[in-house]
Amino acid sequence: MDFNVSFFTGLGCGICIGISLLALKKYFGTFTEAGNALKKFSSKQEYKLVLVVRTDLNMGKGKIAAQCSHAAVGAFEKAQKSDPEGLQKWQYTGQAKVALKTDSLEEIKQIKDNAKKMGLITSLIRDAGRTQIAPNSITVLGIGPAPKDVIDKVTGHLKLL
Repeated sequence: MDFNVSFFTGLGCGICIGISLLALKKYFGTFTEAGNALKKFSSKQEYKLVLVVRTDLNMGKGKIAAQCSHAAVGAFEKAQKSDPEGLQKWQYTGQAKVALKTDSLEEIKQIKDNAKKMGLITSLIRDAGRTQIAPNSITVLGIGPAPKDVIDKVTGHLKLL
């Protein structure tokens, strides 16, 4: 008799644990999704966000910082909608940001067009013109986040700011 009670008690506990695990799996997602997040974290492929700054506008350091911040936030918001997986990979791998320089409006527009053709996220910033520069001036172009090797095809020729 003890065997039957122990057997049925164990069976009941096993069923309860199994149902609980299924409920947890459904609530939190599959266990492989958690494993994939770890794989993304340990990925060898580097992601970065590039900020291309126009130096011909002669913006002060604070102005450049503010404009780069606008571009970074804009790119982040676009990535949340259009490439959440890439955004997460960038976040898990250090959130690299690189500031580069260009000295012309024509070049920043060409870089934007090339980036768009490659399917990269872009965030082109125009200034309101309240302080140092003329209204509606294009100041900074944010590109990415995306794999480093892809962004380098568009911006690899530029020098660091």
